[in-house]
This record gives sequence, structure tokens and C-alpha cells, in this order.
Amino acid sequence: MSHPLGRTIRLPAPLQPGDRVQLVAASSALLGEEAQARLQAGIAVLEGWGLQVEGAPLQGRRWGYLAGRDPERRGDLEAAARRGAELLACVRGGWGAARLLEEPLGLPHRWLLGFSDVTSLLWAQLAQGRGGAIHGPLLTTLAAEPAWSQERLQRLLFGDPLADLQGVGWSGGTAAGPLLAANLTVATHLLGTPHLPDLRGAILVLEDVGEAPYRIERMLTHWRLSGALQQLAGIGLGQFTDCEDAPPEDAPCTEQDLDRFSLEQVLRERTADLGVPVVSGLPVGHVAGNAALPLGAWAELDGDRGRLRVLPS
Repeated sequence: MSHPLGRTIRLPAPLQPGDRVQLVAASSALLGEEAQARLQAGIAVLEGWGLQVEGAPLQGRRWGYLAGRDPERRGDLEAAARRGAELLACVRGGWGAARLLEEPLGLPHRWLLGFSDVTSLLWAQLAQGRGGAIHGPLLTTLAAEPAWSQERLQRLLFGDPLADLQGVGWSGGTAAGPLLAANLTVATHLLGTPHLPDLRGAILVLEDVGEAPYRIERMLTHWRLSGALQQLAGIGLGQFTDCEDAPPEDAPCTEQDLDRFSLEQVLRERTADLGVPVVSGLPVGHVAGNAALPLGAWAELDGDRGRLRVLPS
């Protein structure tokens, strides 16, 4: 895919029945029977699409809170290149993927699926000029996704067109550019590193979980101070789960409440003066209904209609 800005992103070939999937545990450890059951359920979804899932059992592989020492976790990614797996499917998020970037890590030209902490690997792959990064469900969340979300991921992997995503327009206008999606916290810690994709003219979709509004505001201010936010052509806001610490709307207002900003106030204020389309409420993030997005694909963000469209390659 050739972009008007001079960036060329070549996507891997669409998957076919019989293609292989390599399990990747790049972040936190997979602990407990429930987590193992969710992993097996996610594997069953992929196998139902005719894919062959490979990889060593990950239950019990642990180094502190991580899913093994760095060489072990890096080995999951390297195994895909050796074995020729067409899809690298990350099993869970948490923390640890960014540690793998401290040493040279040539990510293969393969489909790479995950979100949350996996943002580090998705963005590093794109920064290396390789397509195939998909911001979408982890294997431990895939089976709990609604049917439309599972079908969307299947269509993306097998080369079929994607439905538009509907949100709520906050700032009007229409913009087109290469699509990026990320966990805000993880992406913030990539600023100033060589693992940051080119943000110029991009459509960026952000999500997060468990961050108070003041921390969201602090991170977005960091983006503004670095000049990164001002480079974008459009901003999509996904789900910011458990990020609201303001009192319920029907609760009596106290003097202490006057010292707070709500999540929506923070997001609106930090994006309103950028002069680009802004769409909130997109079904992306730490919720059931985490729509898969192909990073680097050309996308259109319509702030008047509140719509995000992935354009055909």
C-alpha cells in the first residue's frame, strides 16, 4: 500500500484455511485455570476458522510477573519466522512487551495480533516498515468477543472488506491517513524512541483502562508538549474503561467534586483546539466488542458523522 506521504506498507497475504498460528506470550504470565480456559477457548475460535495453532504450552512459564525471561518471550516471536507461521497471536497483555525492544528485534512480515501491552510490538513492527500489525483481541479475550467482533477479525485476516465503526463526532471535518491504534499509556512510553511509527498525517485511535482522568490529562499533555499530537490528521477515542473517578451524575455535588475534571472533560479539552476531526466512543479497547483495526491501512475519519472507515487497499 503506497501512501501519499511517501510511506509504503505492504500487508502480508490474506490467510487461508490450513495456515499456521504461533502463540506469543510477550507480556504478563498466564496464571490460573481460568486464564488457561480462556486461552483454549480463543484457540478454538481460530481453529474453527480452519487455522492450525502451534506453540509450546504457556501455563506455568513465568519469571516474576512476566511470562518467562526476556529470551523466552522473544523466542515466541523468533519461532514464527523459523516455522513460517502466518499469524502471531498474542495470548495476553499486562506488561513486558517493551522490554523485548531493548535489543534488536526484527519482527517478521507476518500478521501480528494483540492490543494493550502488545501496542509496543505492533508499533515497533510498523516503525520497521512492516505491515500486518492488528490492534485487536488477545487469545484470552477472543472467545468472549461478540459475534460481530469475531467476524470482523476473521474478515480482516482473510482479506475481506470491513464494516465502518460508529462513534460520536466531537470535532467536525473529514480526514484520511494511515491508521494507528494504541493503548495510550503504552504508546506514551514509546515517544522519543525509535519504535514510534511516523505520526504525520495519521488517524490515531486511543484507548486505556484503569487510569484516572488526571493521568489521562498528564499523558495527553506530554503528547502535546512533544508535538506528537499536533502531527495527526484525526483522532479517534475508543473505550477508556474504569478511567472515570467523578461522582455519579445523580449524586449531590460537594466542594471536593469541584476540584475534579471528568474523563470526557479531559478528552475534549486536550483535543478540541487541534483543528482535526475527533470521534469518540469507538468500540475499541478493554471491552467485549474490541473491533480489530489494521495498522498502517488507509482510513477515513468523519467527525461530522462520527464514523471510522478502513479503506480498501
